[in-house]
Amino acid sequence: MLTGIPPINPGASIAAIDTPALVLDLDAFDRNLATMANALRGSGARLRPHAKSHKCPEIAKRQIKAGAVGICCQKVSEAEAFVDAGVLDVLVTNEIVGAAKVHRLVRLASRARIAVCVDDARNALELAAAAGDAGVVLDVLIEINVGADRCGVLPGEPALTLARTIQNVPSLRFAGLHAYQGSAQHLRSVAERRTTIERAAAAARTTKELLARAGIPCATITGAGTGSFMFEAASDVYNELQPGSYIFMDADYHANAWDGLPQFEQSLFVFTSVMSTPTPHRIVVDAGLKASSIDSGMPVVSAYLGLEFVKASDEHGVVRVADNARMPALGEQLRLIPGHCDPTVNLYDWMICIRDQRVEAVWPISARGALV
Repeated sequence: MLTGIPPINPGASIAAIDTPALVLDLDAFDRNLATMANALRGSGARLRPHAKSHKCPEIAKRQIKAGAVGICCQKVSEAEAFVDAGVLDVLVTNEIVGAAKVHRLVRLASRARIAVCVDDARNALELAAAAGDAGVVLDVLIEINVGADRCGVLPGEPALTLARTIQNVPSLRFAGLHAYQGSAQHLRSVAERRTTIERAAAAARTTKELLARAGIPCATITGAGTGSFMFEAASDVYNELQPGSYIFMDADYHANAWDGLPQFEQSLFVFTSVMSTPTPHRIVVDAGLKASSIDSGMPVVSAYLGLEFVKASDEHGVVRVADNARMPALGEQLRLIPGHCDPTVNLYDWMICIRDQRVEAVWPISARGALV
C-alpha cells in the first residue's frame, strides 16, 4: 500500500525525475479519455472502466468526469481504496469468498453503491447472510463463462438456477450478467477478436432470453476490454463496458491489429537511466524486474531506434545496441513502454504526471498492493 512522500514536486523539469519512475504523459492520457468517449457516443453502452489497470483514484475521478458511470475493481481492498477517496460506484468483477472479505465487502456497501460477481450458490448465500446481518441489500451479477475458461457458471440453465437462488433471498438483488471474454483481448487480428466476441455475445443473449422467459429481468450485461470493446458495444447485448488499459496502453496491446478501430496512444512509461555501458553493443539500465512487468514480454525502448531491451534481472535491464544506433550516454534518461501496464503500475507508489517537459502533478497509486 502507499508509503512515503511524493518523489518529486510539481513544476520540476522532467530531467530531474529520479529513476526508475512511473510516468504518465498527460496530453496522451487526455486524448485517450476523449477517444473512448467519442467511440462510445451513441452506442447505447455505458462505460465502467476497470481500475485494476491504474489503481489511482485521481484517474478514476477523471474517467467519471469524462462520462464513465463508475469503475470496476478486482479486490475488496481495491474497492476500499477508491471508496475512501470518494469514488462511490464500484463493481467488483470477481468472486469474493471467505468470511473476512465478505464482511468487509458488505460494510463497504453501506457507504457506496457496490456490486459483486458470483458463480456459485454457496457464495451467494454467504454474501446474503452477511448482507442481511449488516442491513444492506447487495447487488449481485452472475458471472458466466463465455469462453475465457476462468471463473463463471455455464451460460443458460446453470445461470438461471443461480439467478433463482439470488432472487429468493431479500438481502441480494440480481443485477445482471458479467460476461467478460478476457482471452479475446490479445488475439492479434481484428477478425479473430470480432468472431470471439460474437460467440460470447451469443451466449449472453441466450442466457438473458432464458431469464426473461422465467420472469427474471436482466438489467445489465457487462464485460469487454480494451482489445474488444467496440465489438461488445455493437452487439446489442452488452450495455456496460469495462476496458481499462486504453488510458495507458502497453507493448502487448500495440502488437494487436487495430484496423478500423479507435486508436489509443502510449501514455504510460517507465523512465530509466543508463547505469553502465560495458561494451559498444550493450548498455545496462536501472529498471529491471522490480520496475516493469515482463509477463507479457520485455518492455520496449520508446522513440529510440536500434535499442532492444533483451534481459531483466531484479534491478538491471540489459539493452542491446544495434550497429547503426547511437550509443546512449552514461546517465542518459530513456523511456520504456511496459510489456503489460497493469502489473507494472502495481510496482509503484506514485505516478509522475508530465506535460510540456515539466512535472504537472504527482498522483498516489492508492490501491497499489491491494491484493485481498
